[in-house]
Amino acid sequence: MPFPAVDLSVPGLEELGRRRSAKWAGVAPGVLSSTIAETDFPIPEPVAEALHAAIREDDLGYVPSRPAGLGEAFAGFAQRRWDWEVDPGHVRVLPDVMDGLIELRRLLAGSGGLVGFADPAYPPFHRVLPQAGVAVRPLPLAGESTEDPWALDLDALDAALADGLRVLVLANPHNPTGRALPVAELAAIAERCAAAGAWVLADEIHGPLVLPGATHVPWLTVSDAARECGVVLTSASKAFNLAGLKAALMVTAPGAARDAVAALPDRANRAGLLGVVGARAAFEHGDAYLDALLAQLDHNRTLLGERLAAEVPAARWTPPDATYLAWLDLRDLGLGDHPAAVLHRRGRVALSPGRHYGAPGAGWARLNFGTSPDLVEETVRRMAAAL
Repeated sequence: MPFPAVDLSVPGLEELGRRRSAKWAGVAPGVLSSTIAETDFPIPEPVAEALHAAIREDDLGYVPSRPAGLGEAFAGFAQRRWDWEVDPGHVRVLPDVMDGLIELRRLLAGSGGLVGFADPAYPPFHRVLPQAGVAVRPLPLAGESTEDPWALDLDALDAALADGLRVLVLANPHNPTGRALPVAELAAIAERCAAAGAWVLADEIHGPLVLPGATHVPWLTVSDAARECGVVLTSASKAFNLAGLKAALMVTAPGAARDAVAALPDRANRAGLLGVVGARAAFEHGDAYLDALLAQLDHNRTLLGERLAAEVPAARWTPPDATYLAWLDLRDLGLGDHPAAVLHRRGRVALSPGRHYGAPGAGWARLNFGTSPDLVEETVRRMAAAL
């Protein structure tokens, strides 16, 4: 059926403050929230229609192990967006990406096995992974003195592999820096991990959100080594703002990785059926929405850079390749190791504290620009006022 033009209008701050999701429920009235990775945009019309239809039909039961059409919908999306050929028969449903990462770590690393990830990192990597009965090894990024400071330090990876690293969790694109990993770096990681008998769990939840000027390279397209030692986990949740519906995907290529994850218990019945319905509609009919969203985020990214340069020039950042998340170096603002707390208190603007992303985040903050241009500007105004 035909759908109307894409609507990316964002309500005002008062209306947003009435939302019940974590981004807005977690702040006091009148505070401008720029924290959790949810956007403020409407969901795609085809997704809304599919969800309303499921409710009208009282179709709210459990998710079957192989939901009809979902694997095919993702395979079509992957082919159109990234020229990635996916076998729909080997797309498995999970409640969310983090659940998949935890269960796969248990399976592949074993009790007490060593699991690594690039640091700074998505906070649950630090907080939740140890609860899965594994040891964690944060791996540094290359650092400011190098040509590409956000690249993974391959020497540190080599050292971890020598120490028995069993699983590398690879966020691609990376969160919080928003970097889209280039194919040469991905290939180097794959070669090292495959040679050492280590697994790579590629968290590609932000893959659809690579912005103009950059390219997303799915892990399973990188090389034979990557396909042999790697598993991709992804979801429609970030690109189409469906996180609360609970549905994610695990994808493998033929070979050792597919054989290894066959032992993973079925997790589909812990996902939400509306999540599956929404994801299928997004992957099948969401291209126009996603194109419009990427154009809007590209505009917001440019606007954010302009306003920071004009109003908070001491803030440093590298515009992200992907996502709607800006990783801001606020160490020169004179606000100490926890600048987000000071900005929240003085400016009534909530950013994600850099320390939540690991020790390298001291003095940093993450800013969510997945909102209207007006609120992007208001965010920076409040930061400046707090100074």
